[in-house]
Amino acid sequence: MRVLQRIALVLVIIGAINWGLIGFFQFDLVATLFGGQDSFLSRLIYGLVGISGLICLSLLFAPWHEENQANNRQGNRNINYATEFGEEEDFSKWKKD
Repeated sequence: MRVLQRIALVLVIIGAINWGLIGFFQFDLVATLFGGQDSFLSRLIYGLVGISGLICLSLLFAPWHEENQANNRQGNRNINYATEFGEEEDFSKWKKD
């Protein structure tokens, strides 16, 4: 699924650049490259960009899920290797006079 999400993200970035060009310069790069807005290839690119936007919605919530999994894994590890930084028992109370 990662490959599909990366392809979708690239297409969404292409769409965002195209919309930026339309907004700032009234220049439709996709239409220019593929023969106008009514050509089949332009409509295919527009459709793929739209579907990619829907796929990228899952990326919006992915970091929350991965972060929670990482926190759960770290919470289960309470390992003490008894190094010099570990807590040691105080034997002074056991000393007989």
